[in-house]
Amino acid sequence: MKKRVLLIDDEARVRASLKTVLEPTYETIQAADAQEGLDLFRKEAPHLVLLDVILPGTDGLSVLRTLRAESRTAPIIMLTGTKSVKTAVDAMKFGAADYLSKPFDVEELRLIVERALTDQELQREVKQLRAQVVQRYAFHNLIGKSPSMQGIYIKIEQVADSRTTVLITGESGTGKELVAKALHYNSGRRERPFIALNCAALPETLIESELFGHEKGSFTDATARRVGQFELANTGTLFLDEIGDLSAMTQAKLLRVLQEREFTRVGGVQSIKVDVRIVTATNKNLEELVRKGQFREDLYYRINVIGLYLPPLRERGEDVPLLAKHFLAKRIEEDNRPPQEFSKDAIDLLSRYPWPGNVREMENIIEQAFIWSKGSDTITPEHLPVILKEGSRPTSLRDDTLAGRLSLEKAVMEFEREIILDALKRTNYIQTHAANLLGISRRMLKYRMDTLGIGRPDQGTSTDPPAFAEE
Repeated sequence: MKKRVLLIDDEARVRASLKTVLEPTYETIQAADAQEGLDLFRKEAPHLVLLDVILPGTDGLSVLRTLRAESRTAPIIMLTGTKSVKTAVDAMKFGAADYLSKPFDVEELRLIVERALTDQELQREVKQLRAQVVQRYAFHNLIGKSPSMQGIYIKIEQVADSRTTVLITGESGTGKELVAKALHYNSGRRERPFIALNCAALPETLIESELFGHEKGSFTDATARRVGQFELANTGTLFLDEIGDLSAMTQAKLLRVLQEREFTRVGGVQSIKVDVRIVTATNKNLEELVRKGQFREDLYYRINVIGLYLPPLRERGEDVPLLAKHFLAKRIEEDNRPPQEFSKDAIDLLSRYPWPGNVREMENIIEQAFIWSKGSDTITPEHLPVILKEGSRPTSLRDDTLAGRLSLEKAVMEFEREIILDALKRTNYIQTHAANLLGISRRMLKYRMDTLGIGRPDQGTSTDPPAFAEE
């Protein structure tokens, strides 16, 4: 279907010329004065308007203002004589998309019209995509009926429409970035940028430049000025994931930005002011890092104005069937496949699994099941990975670490905890004997037990392990 162009010009010769140039590609309708043009605009809803600056009875600027008041989408191109080019340029301040001088060049006319319509289409697509994103992160699309998640949704709704800094904590894969996006797209900043940066994914030599940008020549590879994430996120939201991995130097510079709302590019001297809402996330215990001197206490209190803790999936089993069905429906829609459902046995299997990788692991497993079940209307246990079918036991520490579900630090601590507990059991909970078995001093054993939270076992019945003995 051809796009419709409205020609408003009092000169019949000009209208005829415009019609001749445009009609092979576009449908044209014509008006000889302002009132006729306004009537046709309201009746025909053209995709674009070519409007003469000088019209009988009124001027093109008045018509432009009226058209703009009635429609913000249709581009308007002003037609002007050589002496009134300045007027046409001024008209762009009132919303004109471009202007064309008479006598016009045919190729220039075609190019300007095509560009204006292309820009209009791009703006429409951006608006639709933005609306889809806002809809995707609306509160009713967040999945989870467990009390813990319902509490999270209430907090998101309470703090979303503010500039308050939020710290999201929880294990890897629990959906911290999803919550950050929900905060942004349910706020007054939803039309502005959402910029996400994983602080753990960048080497220390690049993180400062990534956050604040750099000036040309500020270091060896700085061949041009680079705009940092803070500038890109101006008037919007900056999501800093894994903030616990920032170095002490970068922490200090981030603190200054939060306090002063301004920063300086690497190698620069000019302070740049920004209006950015900061949302941070980590799977580390920041309070512990503060106690160890590895994270600034003042920065911790700056980013932890509002804290949101996302519980692991194993602690909210009632959400497992909902999430599984959600991820399946998402893949069905993306691939335009016939409807599918889970068998009861498949749901039971999913519900018994401890999900060490949390929601991210579930999405990956449902995707696998979706692929293997092609041609079937029901996903059964045979479509699910072996790990779920072998007693729904958790993966090993090694597998979890290499799959990125568990940090090396946590894996080492968990392994150490298991070894110490096993040694204590084998020596009837006598610390000295356990220390000898492990090849360490009793004092070192006691220190590691305190660090790992290994307490004294309860006493009471004959089946309980005996109390810890030092000798």
